Amino acid sequence: MPEDKSLQSVAATPLRTTVVHSDATAKWFVVSSIAYFFIVGIIALTIAAKFVWPELLGTVSYLTYGRLRPLHVNGMLFGWLLACDMGLTYYLVPRLCGVKLYSEKLGLATAILWNIIILSAVVSLLAGWNKGWEYAELPVWVGVMVVIAWVMFGINIFATIGMRKYQQMYVSLWYVMGSILWTAFVYLTGNFAVEFTTGVNQANLNWMYIHNAVGLIFTPIGLAAAYYFIPKASNTPLYSHKLSMIGFWSLAFVYVWTGAHHMLHGPISQWLQTIAITFSLMLLIPVWAVVYNFFATMKGQWQQLRENVPLKFLMSGVVFYLLTCFQGPMHSLRSVNAIVSKTDWIPGHAHMALLGCFSFFAIAGTYYIVPRIFKTKLHSEALANWNFWLMMIGGLGFFVTLWLGGFWQGWQWNNPAIPFIDTVKALKPIWTVRFFSGVLIFCGIVAFAYNIMATAVNANLEGGL
Repeated sequence: MPEDKSLQSVAATPLRTTVVHSDATAKWFVVSSIAYFFIVGIIALTIAAKFVWPELLGTVSYLTYGRLRPLHVNGMLFGWLLACDMGLTYYLVPRLCGVKLYSEKLGLATAILWNIIILSAVVSLLAGWNKGWEYAELPVWVGVMVVIAWVMFGINIFATIGMRKYQQMYVSLWYVMGSILWTAFVYLTGNFAVEFTTGVNQANLNWMYIHNAVGLIFTPIGLAAAYYFIPKASNTPLYSHKLSMIGFWSLAFVYVWTGAHHMLHGPISQWLQTIAITFSLMLLIPVWAVVYNFFATMKGQWQQLRENVPLKFLMSGVVFYLLTCFQGPMHSLRSVNAIVSKTDWIPGHAHMALLGCFSFFAIAGTYYIVPRIFKTKLHSEALANWNFWLMMIGGLGFFVTLWLGGFWQGWQWNNPAIPFIDTVKALKPIWTVRFFSGVLIFCGIVAFAYNIMATAVNANLEGGL
């Protein structure tokens, strides 16, 4: 069977040759990202515990909430999720192009630099070297290393696409290229241009970066993986390449203008608020195109979810993507925003996007590629199923609790008869449920990390490396 039979646009290519892929770069990125997933998961659990027991570790300066939270955010975003997505990209791009990766040496150098970046971030943030901007806390010298690493990544991927043997480009390649270009724009704006602004303009740029970090960095590279792995894992052709391109181009033109909806009822102009609301509602176009395409691809194939762990993660991630991207436009409406803005609703929404959707896609891709790049069987299918159910149950408890708690919190904030400290006390049951949901999620991370690492070690013992 040709390797990419399940990918509609590539399958139309008449000429195929067998290419032997090294996958050394993909291995380094995926394995290191899983290690960070585990480590930062411990930090996440510690933070959740601090909401229930505020005095926990409070006398240790580098373990205070103000230092652990940015480490958790940056660790999950760049140490786990983006690094894993980069590893998956190094795997899928050469296969969609029918060639080897342009340069494994450049890829390995990028992996080494990326690990230096993450370790530097750990030291910097725990030491309190923090610029104070959401998602952009890293010191300038670390940000410069991120830019260099991203340029190295972009050169390798674009050069590989430039050497492709298949003339027609599958949609995953479009999303990968878009993600590389948009990340450059978004990261430079949010981490460097913001330094030259003040006041409301600085806040507006920061929210542009925060929102587009999700929408123009993790969304396109995550969807690139989903568009590749859903057809591959199900061995089913993609329903519609045209629909996939509608989703891509509508995302490209719509998403960048939505960040200001986090500043509604604030000191920004009404016309900017209205534009942000309008474009937020227009996000339903690319979302529906993507979700319908994935669901239609699975028509007649749903029975595969009983045994196919990657598909379980992928299709659950699609559902979370739909919920996230319906919730976002709805809370951009002024009447809803007046209640939920700045409440626990927002982290519930963000976690469903980055954990429930895009981390599920990344975990699925990892389960698919690891046995193939290490040339061995997955260590334990049963453990992979446990991984899924622990993260699914824990995630639902986490997301739903924060949505309901955030709405309740916002309602109390809007009631002048309720003192603020009482609104904090009222949320302790919510935060307790969140903590125990986090325990389930972390157990799922442990199962995932152990399963993948055991697979890699088994392959090494078998001489598969």
